[in-house]
Order: sequence, then structure tokens, then C-alpha cells
Amino acid sequence: MSKSATSESSLSRAGAIAWQLAQTLWVGGLWLLHFVMLPALERIGLAPLLVDEVAATLRPLLVVFAGFCALLQALLLIQHAGLARLWRDARAQLLAAVLALAALFLLMRFWMPEALYWQNFSYLLLAFCGLLLVIQPLPLRRLESRAR
Repeated sequence: MSKSATSESSLSRAGAIAWQLAQTLWVGGLWLLHFVMLPALERIGLAPLLVDEVAATLRPLLVVFAGFCALLQALLLIQHAGLARLWRDARAQLLAAVLALAALFLLMRFWMPEALYWQNFSYLLLAFCGLLLVIQPLPLRRLESRAR
């Protein structure tokens, strides 16, 4: 194996690891907060206003983190597929939806803080798009199989 094939393979392996780590952190974080942590806080008897305050504090932080990780994944996808083939890829479309939903969540939180239903709806859509992204194949795996 030549030096460029080895470095290309290690680069694609590093990209695959970065993709999986970013995806695991933001998708898992969104689902964990909404479906595990907040119901557990309610179940142990924390006051409903306190649970709402925890949610109001952590949700925007997780949405910003999800947007950052989705941007990182989009850059990795651009590196893998290039700009020409990007929009035909389902992963790119899901990442664009994630970035749009994150921006929508933050804009609604800033301009319409009383619209909690729509904030929760965009949060759950964001988590669902993340789940759909998880079941997609890794973008860098094809590159690894070609190098071998």
C-alpha cells in the first residue's frame, strides 16, 4: 500500500470516527433529555416549575450543540462527497433540515418565547431528524472499502 492510500485511509477513518462521535453526542443528548432526564426528574417528585426551568435551560444549549455538530457533519460530508453531489445525498438533506430546525427553535425562543408548543415541536422534529440520520450509512465507509 502506498503512502497516499495509507494516509487517505487513516483520514477517512478519522472522519468516520468524528462523524459517529458528533452524531452520538447530539442525537443521544436530545433524546436523553426529553425522554429520560425530564421524565425522571418529574418522577422523583421535583416541582413542575423546577422541571420546566431545567428544560428551559438545557434545551437551547442542546439545540445549539446539535447545530454545531450538524455543521461539523456537513463539513465532513462535503469533504467526502463534494459540493456537486451534496444535495442528492439524503444525509445532506437531513443535516440541512437539522440546521434549519435548530435556527427555527432559537429564533422562536428569542422572538416568541411564549410559543412553547412550537418550540417543543421543533425540538422533537430535530430529534426525529437526528434519528433518521443515525440509520443512514456512514459517508466515509465507501471510501475505506475502496482504499483496501
